[in-house]
Amino acid sequence: MGRAWDDPSEDQLHGLLADMSLTWRVVIVERLDREPAGHHYTQVCLDDDLSYRVEYREGGPDRHFQARVPREHEVFAVEPVAEVVRAWAFDRPGWREALPWVPWPRGPSGSR
Repeated sequence: MGRAWDDPSEDQLHGLLADMSLTWRVVIVERLDREPAGHHYTQVCLDDDLSYRVEYREGGPDRHFQARVPREHEVFAVEPVAEVVRAWAFDRPGWREALPWVPWPRGPSGSR
């Protein structure tokens, strides 16, 4: 099991994302101030090719999106991802336009 923080700072969020590895592949940030509970989050997954899959959800399954971020530069690879996650977490404008979001593929029952 991983670590959990209540109300992480921008620096803590950046550190969590920068520390991602093939052992620790996922970072989830949940907005506890939104309803319904458990349905407002962003999630970053590190894929085998070291690219990132970034997701966000704002309510039901029809409000679930993803974007892929290729690993273009070794040293600063996490920066575009970290900027989006921090902007999302702190409710700053511009994060929606920062990545090419597409709807999350829904399963046959309408859920993920």
